[in-house]
Amino acid sequence: GLWAVSTGSQVLNLVTFVVTQLAMGVTVLIARYIGEKREKEIGAVLGGAAVVFTILAGCLFVLLVLFARPISVLMQAPQEALALTASYVRICGGGIFFIVAYNLFSAIFRGLGDSKSPLLFVLVACVVNIVGDLALVAWLGMDAAGAAIATVLAQAVSVVLAVVLLPALI
Repeated sequence: GLWAVSTGSQVLNLVTFVVTQLAMGVTVLIARYIGEKREKEIGAVLGGAAVVFTILAGCLFVLLVLFARPISVLMQAPQEALALTASYVRICGGGIFFIVAYNLFSAIFRGLGDSKSPLLFVLVACVVNIVGDLALVAWLGMDAAGAAIATVLAQAVSVVLAVVLLPALI
């Protein structure tokens, strides 16, 4: 189980890194338009980002769900942990929309000058993830699948929190 989560999380870390770096472009554009007093153009940035990141999430969803096992083999998951690693990657891939949405919302908040809310989202996600890991892995014995479900649930909660707080910022 530890091998599976360790190997599978490397795949998700790579995906998250790429998404975060792309989202940084959204942060820069929003901050730039605010600095240039061109706030009316922020709507176009948000709309374009929503389309691009939705397409990206859709592609990642297909890639991670359909090709979880080949990706796990490529990551050199030990044979004993291959099925668990593929399960972890597949479940996290199924929740990739939340991971992408969380990173996009955090980028928007930072671009609008609010760096505290993304920190709050991470804090809440960490607490939910820890509680989820304890419940699903330690108590229910769900192994790598439980860890993946806890991760996706944590990201989903942070996205809901961002959606709730965003209207107050705009």
